[in-house]
Amino acid sequence: MTFSNGIYPFYPQQRKAFVFDVNTIIVIVVFLTLALSFLLILPGIRGRARLYWLLRVLVSLFIGVVIVVVHFTGDWESGQVTASTPYKSFSRSRVNADIGLHIGLTGVNVTLIGNPVNQINETINYNEQFAWWFGADYDKMYSEGLEKGLPHPILYVAEKFTLESPCAVQNLYRIAGHYASATLWVAFCAWLISNMLFSMPVLVYGGYMSLVTGAFMIFAVLSYSTVRSSPMCTINFGPASLKITYGASFWLTLATGLLCLLVGTVVIVLHYLSPSQLKAFFDLSEEETESLDDMYVNTYTGDLCEAIDPSPRDFKMTIQKV
Repeated sequence: MTFSNGIYPFYPQQRKAFVFDVNTIIVIVVFLTLALSFLLILPGIRGRARLYWLLRVLVSLFIGVVIVVVHFTGDWESGQVTASTPYKSFSRSRVNADIGLHIGLTGVNVTLIGNPVNQINETINYNEQFAWWFGADYDKMYSEGLEKGLPHPILYVAEKFTLESPCAVQNLYRIAGHYASATLWVAFCAWLISNMLFSMPVLVYGGYMSLVTGAFMIFAVLSYSTVRSSPMCTINFGPASLKITYGASFWLTLATGLLCLLVGTVVIVLHYLSPSQLKAFFDLSEEETESLDDMYVNTYTGDLCEAIDPSPRDFKMTIQKV
């Protein structure tokens, strides 16, 4: 069914999932590949060190994949309501459907799923993405949706986030998302540094960087939560109201940040209270730690030098005649 000029009367569906998209799947596949690569070398590790290696690798990769993947997820805030609503503008047709709103760092996603899916001789199953990230024009996407004929519930929800909307929340969400993304990338860099430091004899520095990683993840959550300091517009569908709450990505980022703080704190405490157990967990040999203890820094040149045991047999006394 088309108009006389060949244009479809309804907007084709954008097949973009509100939680998982191509970028999310790529990140997860990369980290799963790394995890499987480490699992392949586990049989070559003997004793309890095998379990320690497995725990360290899985926890570290979990933290890394969470930091990266939450950039692309669309459920930092979510809401859903079931209501009877007009299906199309300038039409008396009404449908019973689930309207969902999912907000991420890069934009919003609006879903419309009929109850049942087939109503008024149509399949009601929409999933539309409106982005405000760098290079994306949210208002232009919304205007294109108006021209091509998106269903009325999707346009009604998306209109709340336009720049001309009285709600004036687009700038708040866009700026909060940018700050949250920036702090998460800093956390990712700190996570990389902490992994390098944990492979060195002085483990306490890795603990410090784990604290930095967790702190920046908490900063990201706090940056995003500043949106709630402004009053939000109500989204009503008759007597039903669509209410937005923090989604899975928000709580996952917060929990992972707390996990990093816990790991860093445990490492620092064990470094001072029980360094032998800490070295055993990280599978450090005694030769590595003792060699570091036998080094000192030359205060004149700044070079790391080997300390010499000043035993009496190593010295020969000479008498210089004057």
